[in-house]
Amino acid sequence: MRTIDSLYVPDLQPALKHPVILEKFDDLNNGEAFLLINDHDPIPLFYEMKAEKGETFEWKKVEDGPSVWIVEIKKTGGAPATVNPDEQNKEGIEDDVFVLNVTLIEPKLKHSTIFKHFDALNEGEAFQILNDHDPRPLYYQLIGERGNIFTWTYLENGPQRWKVQIKKNDTQSSETVGEIAAKDIHKAEVFKRYGIDFCCGGKKSLKEVCNEKGLDIAVMEAELENPKQTVQSANDFNRWEPGFLADYIYNQHHLFYYNEVLVIKDMLTKVTNHHGGNHPELGYLYSLFTKLVQELDMHFAKEEEVVFPFIKALVLAKKTGNFVALYSQPSLTEPIQLMEADHEIAGEVLAAMKKVTDNYNPPADACNSYRFLYKKLNELDEDLHQHIHLENNILFPKALKLERELQ
Repeated sequence: MRTIDSLYVPDLQPALKHPVILEKFDDLNNGEAFLLINDHDPIPLFYEMKAEKGETFEWKKVEDGPSVWIVEIKKTGGAPATVNPDEQNKEGIEDDVFVLNVTLIEPKLKHSTIFKHFDALNEGEAFQILNDHDPRPLYYQLIGERGNIFTWTYLENGPQRWKVQIKKNDTQSSETVGEIAAKDIHKAEVFKRYGIDFCCGGKKSLKEVCNEKGLDIAVMEAELENPKQTVQSANDFNRWEPGFLADYIYNQHHLFYYNEVLVIKDMLTKVTNHHGGNHPELGYLYSLFTKLVQELDMHFAKEEEVVFPFIKALVLAKKTGNFVALYSQPSLTEPIQLMEADHEIAGEVLAAMKKVTDNYNPPADACNSYRFLYKKLNELDEDLHQHIHLENNILFPKALKLERELQ
């Protein structure tokens, strides 16, 4: 019988549990494994590793409670992902909401208790959790088990206290802004004029967005009824079949990113080195752009290697009745949920970049290179938002509908 290392998690401090486990995983060579021993189901760790490590590990339950849980975690190789639910925009924070002090709950009951509170929410309602360490694993578990139907906002971010507001999106009372934009590109232009995010934040209803931004919903509805701005050469993406749309997104948006990112990075490095002394915000912009590239490189790889091929396999199965290509992937739901979570993170980074650059308006003393850099960043921002809109609001719903039809 083979012998492998084991890690007894209950002995670790709560704030150190996941970092220690992830460090032990990172130290493994490909093909090696260790046993994780815990006093409650470690499923939150699975979702965190799924998001951050991608398909680089195997998860096998050896013992499944009720007192002891043992999981064998094996490294299988491949490049890890890097996904972090960053601090989000604090618009719409509720002051008078229930606060659940997670530190007072027995460890094995923490996440189940939080889920009960979340499931009891009506759409548009929120509650807050207070914890003594970053509750990031819960974010991944919510995405994995409930889907992209909530807003996660850090109110306090350590080092002693973490406070997060979790709000259930209000999507049933009316169409979401993403659905509205997907049906009519002219209405998407109205959203752009008012600074409404219909891409990364597209799961919210028009009423919810107006409440958060302090906009008059009657005025918005009137403008949407008769959008004034015309759009030249607008493609009706809703009429495209999912496989063709996936190819279009790759050729139009992925390749645009690959062609632009190295040019922008080189330019940003030079401008930061030359002007960073007088403009310290450039250092922050550089760190934000670096993070965006790290997120998108891994995200695009997952789309091109997993999501897009599976969507094309669904289209082929409908046309030919041949389901062989679908056997390697049990469902499209979880990969799409992770893609949408990635989109939210990218959207937060883009919003921070836009803020630090004053909407990509260069300062008065900016040289030509400085101005050209901001122009290129603005073009990248606009392209990524269109890219995310096409996926979140058109491609992914079409693909999930097709998958349901074939089941």
